[in-house]
Amino acid sequence: MDLWADLDELRQRRSEKWRRYPAAVLPLFVAEMDTKLAPPIRAALDAALSVSDTGYAQPDALPTAYASFAGRRWGWHPDPAAMALMPDVARAARTAIELASSPGDPVVINPPVYPPFFEWLEMTGRRLVSVPLRSGRLDLSGLEAAFAAGARVYLLCNPQNPTGTVHTPAELTEVSSLAAAYGVTVVSDEIHAPLTLGEAVFTPYLSLDGTGTAYAAVSTSKAWNLAGLKAALLVGGSLSGIPEDTVSSTGNLGVIASIAALDAGEAWLDDLRAELDVNRRWLTSALSELGVGCRAPSATYLAWLDLRDHGLGDDPAPVLLERGRVALYRGLDFGPEGAGFVRLNFATSPALLAEAVDRLETALRTGRRPGRT
Repeated sequence: MDLWADLDELRQRRSEKWRRYPAAVLPLFVAEMDTKLAPPIRAALDAALSVSDTGYAQPDALPTAYASFAGRRWGWHPDPAAMALMPDVARAARTAIELASSPGDPVVINPPVYPPFFEWLEMTGRRLVSVPLRSGRLDLSGLEAAFAAGARVYLLCNPQNPTGTVHTPAELTEVSSLAAAYGVTVVSDEIHAPLTLGEAVFTPYLSLDGTGTAYAAVSTSKAWNLAGLKAALLVGGSLSGIPEDTVSSTGNLGVIASIAALDAGEAWLDDLRAELDVNRRWLTSALSELGVGCRAPSATYLAWLDLRDHGLGDDPAPVLLERGRVALYRGLDFGPEGAGFVRLNFATSPALLAEAVDRLETALRTGRRPGRT
């Protein structure tokens, strides 16, 4: 299956990825893929546009479609009645935080982590409690200490962005036990859940015992590249008290596209995962040859690059942009633990990925003094 759009087509796009920087820059920063639209989604959107179906959204069959997909994919059968329509995972997570806590309450996160997590806590008036990852995995003893100190909510990134870590059932079961023991509500951001790579297996947090009060924020937006169409679901927990504008802020075309993705887009998804697996393996090897640290991610299409040994300072991204004309996500945006790191989006064609590595090599060599290795 021909998944990838070529550069000429990509340059015609009007999304943030292709409009933020000049054409001379290769953009691999924001989490947008360079895929063509999956055929079942294209057909569903064409049918909707043929009858000018561009009005306000309704949940329609989206909760049922997600429940069926989760059952086939992970053996988990959530109740469609326990789902609320949301415009995106950001709104879903913020809503869950507001339902489960009050302004000023402490909320735990695990940096380095998706930068909007910090913003969501500011927007909701909650107090950030940082329990950094330990060697890329959850620090369970640190979580217990934070829970015991009075945390009200734990905002979990599952799978983890930017490291691509897939949390194990044992880790998540321990989180569930700790949350129950200390009265903490877990809010699990599972936007990258369908994007496991190789032999990695995703575990939905709500599929575990003892998670009845927890929430999961889910969407098709990353796995099928639909972020601009605005549709997501908040699953589980107590859904009473959700603001009415969550539905009116959701895109009708997003709901239509999401149903098509979940009902008919699995073959395309599996082809994508196979392509991403090839990309991540090649990229990890190529970066190793440049002396750039990068663990092959077990999920997502995001690589976490360690440039601390290259003398580029705490914020390498501007240097790489200037010297190599390649735009990557700055590591410091993921928390202070991201000093010396950048995030690279490898959801692109092998040709463009190779071009990105060439540009990285140029940038790294440009700053070296003669005779220095």
